[in-house]
Amino acid sequence: MGEDTKITLMTMCLVLDGDKVLLIERPPEKGFPGYIGAGGKVDYPESIADSAIREVKEETGLTVTKLIYKGLDEFTNLSENSRYMVFNYIAVGFEGELLENPPEGKLKWVPVAEALELPMQGWFRERFPLFFEEGTFEVHKRWDGVQEDALKESIRKL
Repeated sequence: MGEDTKITLMTMCLVLDGDKVLLIERPPEKGFPGYIGAGGKVDYPESIADSAIREVKEETGLTVTKLIYKGLDEFTNLSENSRYMVFNYIAVGFEGELLENPPEGKLKWVPVAEALELPMQGWFRERFPLFFEEGTFEVHKRWDGVQEDALKESIRKL
């Protein structure tokens, strides 16, 4: 990997409460409109897990108490020499109350079995079921920065 490769570390964490998952309904002006999990950039020098915990707290008001690592999404853009690495978790324990005015959009507890009926970005819809399967996953997508579709794509269950 070249020294000038830009690497951005991110997290996503789906909070579970029994058979329900907490999703954020993001408005179009926030980017990535539709339903999505809590997450965002890893702040240097925090750990990946600490970032997931912080992002859930900032976006929902909940403090997650038990994280389970589910997998890695890796998006590379060849024209920008950039790589985005998203570390994915589920949280099966939490404390606190939901924010009344969440910063990223409305919060909604949704039955996991019904979540894919909601509007969401294609990339999130594609990986959502992977959070609930046994083991971990790795998603790798490579773009050239010009075409809309990935040049190369792989999804592995590990």
